[in-house]
Order: sequence, then structure tokens, then C-alpha cells
Amino acid sequence: MLTGLTLTGLAVTAAPGLASAAPAPQRHATRVSAVDGIEDGTARSLALSLGDKAWQRQVSGALAQGKAVGLRGLTAGSATAGANGFGAHIAKADRQVADAKGLGAEVGPLLQARLVGAAVDGMEPLVASSPSDDNATVVVAYDSAGKTYNLAADHAPDRPVILVDVDTDKATEAGMKVLQQELAAAGLQAPVSAPAAAAATGFWTTRVTAVTVKDVKEPWFKGAAEIFDLVTGFGLDGKVRVDTVTMPYLDDANKTYYPNQILVNWSLYKYNLADVVMMEDDGNTNYSSLAKALAAVLLTITDQGAYIPLVNAIIDAMPSSWWTDDPDYVESWYTLATTTTGTRTGASGNGTMTFDRYWVSAL
Repeated sequence: MLTGLTLTGLAVTAAPGLASAAPAPQRHATRVSAVDGIEDGTARSLALSLGDKAWQRQVSGALAQGKAVGLRGLTAGSATAGANGFGAHIAKADRQVADAKGLGAEVGPLLQARLVGAAVDGMEPLVASSPSDDNATVVVAYDSAGKTYNLAADHAPDRPVILVDVDTDKATEAGMKVLQQELAAAGLQAPVSAPAAAAATGFWTTRVTAVTVKDVKEPWFKGAAEIFDLVTGFGLDGKVRVDTVTMPYLDDANKTYYPNQILVNWSLYKYNLADVVMMEDDGNTNYSSLAKALAAVLLTITDQGAYIPLVNAIIDAMPSSWWTDDPDYVESWYTLATTTTGTRTGASGNGTMTFDRYWVSAL
């Protein structure tokens, strides 16, 4: 989870005459998203099921290594009464989470659990869900009797806590497919018929050789978040084009990664400029809603015979509620060109990427 990416007071700069400062999204009172509510209900249901001591031992044993484990799989592998009772809840909750994230039923189970906090022999674990708000001051947890506990969010608990959240690796992989399908259906990913000469030789790309995202604190209650980029420009048909690029390796803040990953395929774009908006799925991203919001705004932008920066349009397309809790928006880079090389800091100062030119030769 990449946290601490506060957007209040965001200052964005761009090449002169190409873009104005992007608006500074403002944070408001804590919002409970649909996914938050499902996770909280699942945490309470799991806590109550742990009154079955045999089931409790199985769950604790499965989570003892600190790695996330799918909740549906836990129940399927147990014959205890506690697992049987909880199984009906988790099957329904998994379907609800998929719907809330704009994913189809084919994505399969998404809710998982992991064990955090100090291990104390003989102490029953509490169960909590991971708040989407990085600035939360308390984390609500439950015990097997249904009693509620308010755990401090600024330091790890001094007793074992089972955290319920979404498998963002799995959700993002499925979400990228939904995003691409809906963007293509809206005309924002038009198929390209490359000229025979270009197809015979290859094409230029911009490659990311290093990437770093800043952070100030990583709350104990946060799991991994998946980073993805929206690469935007004008396609060869003169319409706005949006391509998606995932960065599944980008797990830790203030750590530099060296992916040598292609970010922009210039053969898909009309102009020698493109923008990049970096986002993360913190568990609450609805990919279908994101695609529809992007299409509603970007389809109104027409080719004026010159490149138009699109970062602001993407930010404007996002519902205001997206800025209240989780940092879906991470960073943005304006006006990348085929000649862009070296290290560039993003518009809000939260991240840096190092670029080089890379020729992809045809086979």
C-alpha cells in the first residue's frame, strides 16, 4: 500500500502554453464505500464464527505466516461448524464485492484475510477490516462475542488481529480487462491498422527504466495496493485514446524499481506527445464506473489539429467522492514525447520516473 499521498494543495506544472495547473482535490469527511461496508460486515461475521474454537485454530494456523489467504478457500477446507456458518456469508460477500468494483462474476472470490499485530499465545484474535481512509484514527475490530474494539491506527496492535480486505492483485488484473473492454466499446481504444512499412520495421516506444513513489507513513492496517497507469493522447483516428499499463511490482514507497517497462507505444498516437496518470486500486476502485466517467468527459474533446493535454480532463472525470478517502490518484506526468529521456518528477511531486527511448523491432 502506497500511502501518504496527500492531494490537498496539489500544485501541478506543465510545459508553457500546454496545460494549466490541475485542480487540487479536497478531502472531506470520511466516506464509507460499498466495499468498506462489505468488508466490515465480513469481519464481524468472521469474528462471530471464531467462537467455534476448532475453526479458530484452523484460521489462526492458516494465517500464522502473515500471508494473505482467501476466505472462501479457508471455509472450503474446513468441516467445522464455524466454517459452515461463515461460508454462506463469504459466498454472498464475494459476489457483492465483485459487483461493487464493476467486475463480473467470473473474477471469482476476492475477499481475503491476513494476521497482523503481536502474537500472544492463547489470546483470541480480533477481526477487523482495512479502512480505505489512510488518515483513519481508529480501526474497528470485533471479537467472537460481537464486542467492538477501537484500535489505534497509528501503531500496530499489541494483540493478534485478523484483517479482512480485497485481493487487489486479482481485482486489478480483472479490472484492467473491464477497463480496456469498456474504453474500446466507447471508442477510446480504437484498433490500429499499422502501415505496411511501419509493421515491417517496428515502432518507437517510451520505456520506464526506474520509478519511485514517495510516502510518509504506511499504516499497519493497509495491505498491498496495485498501481496502474492511464496513458492518454490522440489516436491515429484523431480521437482521444486511453491505454492502460499495470505496475504490479510497485509495492513499497520510497523504493526505486527498475522495470524496463514499455509505457507508451508511439505507433498508436497521432501526435508526438502523451500524458500519463498513475492510479492505484486501494480495494475500492470501481473499474466500470471509471471507464464510464472517462468516456463521458474524454469523448467531448475533439482534435483541434494540435496536441491537447488530457491530465486535467481525467482528473475532472473522477467523481468527487474518490478524493474523500483513498488515494486513487497517485501522480501524473504531462507531455511525454518520443524524445523524452532522463528522470522526470511528476506534477504533484509524489513520484519520479526515468525514461528512455526504445525501438521495438518487428520479427
